[in-house]
Amino acid sequence: MAPASYSAPAKILHWLTAVCVLCGVTLGITMLNMQPGPSQNQVFDLHRSFGATILFLTGLRLIWRLYSPPPPLVADLPIWQEHAARITHGALYFLLFAVPLVGWTGTSAFGAPIVVFGLFELPDLVEPNKELATLLLNTHMTLAFILCGLVALHIAAALQHHFVRKDETLRRMLPGS
Repeated sequence: MAPASYSAPAKILHWLTAVCVLCGVTLGITMLNMQPGPSQNQVFDLHRSFGATILFLTGLRLIWRLYSPPPPLVADLPIWQEHAARITHGALYFLLFAVPLVGWTGTSAFGAPIVVFGLFELPDLVEPNKELATLLLNTHMTLAFILCGLVALHIAAALQHHFVRKDETLRRMLPGS
């Protein structure tokens, strides 16, 4: 009997989050390497929009997990891999909240608006404060790099399960499985 697959909503939320993280990181690196001006401001706005989307999707993912818990890990995993998987997933969820929240707070402290895809503006979380903005936005960037490292570890583990262990871990998160 094949191990249980993730539910369709869990898969959709997972892959939408993955795409948004990829876009957010790519835009974040791009905007920091652009000349100041209107084009850079547009990239900042897109980056912030993807950050707000990541925050929203992560909230939905956690609510969905309460309603529909994920399937158990595949059988016969070494105990250290079970612990590593649980710690990594917990850290990923934490960072998927923390990175956008710290970015939102830092942007508020900087005094810049966050207009989500031109549709609506998020409220400021703090009063403008340039020193606080610098601290928070540097923290945001550091946490984003840590998130990227954990995402790389997550991908490497999925590929290891698929190509080395030859188990169902990756397939059960793929669409159509």
